[in-house]
Amino acid sequence: MEAGIATAERRSALRDLLAPGLAALACLGILVALGTWQLERRAWKEALIARIVARSRAEPPMALPSPASWDPARDEFERVRAAGRFLHDRETLVHGLAPGETPGRALQGYYVVTPLRLDDGRVVLVNRGFVPTELKNPRDRAAGQVEGAATVTGMLRQSEARGMFVPAPNAATGEWFNRDVAGIAAARDLPGAAPYLIEADATSNPGGWPRGGQLRVDLPNNHLQYAFTWYGIALCLVGVFGAFAWRRVHGDEGA
Repeated sequence: MEAGIATAERRSALRDLLAPGLAALACLGILVALGTWQLERRAWKEALIARIVARSRAEPPMALPSPASWDPARDEFERVRAAGRFLHDRETLVHGLAPGETPGRALQGYYVVTPLRLDDGRVVLVNRGFVPTELKNPRDRAAGQVEGAATVTGMLRQSEARGMFVPAPNAATGEWFNRDVAGIAAARDLPGAAPYLIEADATSNPGGWPRGGQLRVDLPNNHLQYAFTWYGIALCLVGVFGAFAWRRVHGDEGA
């Protein structure tokens, strides 16, 4: 009699585990999928880093692509060299941070984006580098205002997307908060400008500020530890649900 009651209670407990079991299985699937996605992101990030490093070290730098072959997604991070004259009167300041002299402390200031009119008449925006806030006015960094013919070496970059919490540009002061190539070109009346900008390297402005070479190619790649985290949570879920199910089915046996 008691054995029959125990069997019936066990079957009831198993039925009661159906809903939480399905929920736990769904959560387990999500956690495993997130871990697998992080592994895929890791492979993608490693390929991206290898691509950036290889292109950043390319010698000699390639010529700027012609308008007929412009493709920002394909050409991004290509190392290029361009010659022309800077249009300093159409300079644009983009708020940003740069590494300071003290490790761990960043300087607040601006990235100086200046149009470069090439010898063939084309125009490309150049991120000439960083200036601290106190050097916002070009008169305070006259040594770095390259006049006459200029040669720029650097890497091609696409527009920087404006995030949800990034302010809109200030048309009155000409200050921007993201490197929006098309927006800056339109605001500065530069029709036909290239759809990307050149991130100038440190050798493109030997006369002082702005300081180029701010582009960092050592992108963080923490996706493996993220994957282990998701897989670890999945294992914990299996252990917790297993213990819960055992107690529901066999709880009275240990009493």
